[in-house]
Amino acid sequence: MLTLEQARQWYPDVDAVHGFDHIQRVYGLCQRIGAQEGADMEILLAAALLHDSQGSHPGKGQRNDHHLRSAEFAAEVLAAEGWPDERIRAVQHCIRAHRFRSGGEAPETIEAKVLFDSDKLDVIGAVGVVRALAYAFQVKQPAFAEPSSSFLEDGTKQPGEGHSAYHEYLFKLNKISSKLFTATARGIAQKRQQFLNDYFEELAAEMHGER
Repeated sequence: MLTLEQARQWYPDVDAVHGFDHIQRVYGLCQRIGAQEGADMEILLAAALLHDSQGSHPGKGQRNDHHLRSAEFAAEVLAAEGWPDERIRAVQHCIRAHRFRSGGEAPETIEAKVLFDSDKLDVIGAVGVVRALAYAFQVKQPAFAEPSSSFLEDGTKQPGEGHSAYHEYLFKLNKISSKLFTATARGIAQKRQQFLNDYFEELAAEMHGER
């Protein structure tokens, strides 16, 4: 069985968004949720360790296909460990589906659903606030910028409009808890989602001079 220590080599130590600490948190959530939801823990935890393996280091390509490249890398790693093909494919499904978007590969197995939920729980709560801000600063965007009326209406940005951390909150982060698959994850998400919502609502109020 793969270990956290083995996985360390695939991730940067210092990256507030997609570093090894993210993997540690997702791994811990998978342990917690997977045990409650009856997941195959070997498949689930291998997927947790490998799910961002090809999307964190500079020079490894765009993150928009990191789930596909990470699934391919997982097959290489697990084959070298002597895993049977069927179980390798199960891990690959979890990894491809953890970044499910409309039209993408949806999580079908309980292991894929638990990995998806664990990964998403790490973008809300206090950690979610830190990661949202850190990512905005990494890509040279502000914590807050006034969203256009079209962005508020349907997510369409005006020419030249940036994508602040507040934009990301409105576009995605405030909806995370409603996208989760498992009852265990939804229970964990309640307090985290409220904390994140409260932070960004307070941020907007202060920026508008209302506090």
